[in-house]
Amino acid sequence: MTDTPIALVTGAAQGIGYACAEAIAEIGARMVLSDINGEGAKAAAKTLGGGAVAITCDVGDPQQIEAMFDQIEAELGPVSILVNNAGIARPGDFLETTLEQFQAVVDVNLTGTFVALQRAAKTLVANGMEGAVVNMSSINAVVAIPQIAAYCASKGGVMQLTKAAALALAPHNIRVNAVGPGSIDTEMMAGVNANAQAMKMVMSRTPLKRIGTPREIADVVAFLTGDKASYITGETIYVDGGRMGMNYTC
Repeated sequence: MTDTPIALVTGAAQGIGYACAEAIAEIGARMVLSDINGEGAKAAAKTLGGGAVAITCDVGDPQQIEAMFDQIEAELGPVSILVNNAGIARPGDFLETTLEQFQAVVDVNLTGTFVALQRAAKTLVANGMEGAVVNMSSINAVVAIPQIAAYCASKGGVMQLTKAAALALAPHNIRVNAVGPGSIDTEMMAGVNANAQAMKMVMSRTPLKRIGTPREIADVVAFLTGDKASYITGETIYVDGGRMGMNYTC
């Protein structure tokens, strides 16, 4: 084991996940970048440098999550900083969404977050170590869009899981928080970016009148993992350009 904290970011091959890895590396952690896209994770780790390690993992599969932690602990040591970033959305008509489609989103976004969080916490508690976990929620934990019902449900679950885990792990000095992005310039937003009418709608509900960057999310995540957030646990911070404060669109 090493005195350098080991930090794991899931869904880290690109976008918000990679930005989180970059921001946390800057505060001195040894990074592990996990993604279902193994080649993408390897390329991201190479770009990041600093001894970053890449691991292929589908967080929708609990067995793969367990195997990932086994590997990290055997090769590097316990994960004391965990960012549960991996997530998917499967847009579609509410009445046409199948149970399999709904469950697939929940498996990744909510169940995978629980499995990884619990696994990291068990090792930290067994070793008497402190830790920090940041789960990726969304403004859609609170405000809903009918075309992404499973996503909304899963992110609402992440918000409540964050609170429950924070209470359970506080006696062990393991902090658990979440970040809820609004409209961020990622691949998930690519279709909106290319559609002037859709972008007009997004801007109508964003007081700062722009979409955010992955790094703007990552900087908040990095803050929550560090000592300057040492008295914050069980919270969800919404990084959304003011969206959550609105009660209308124009």
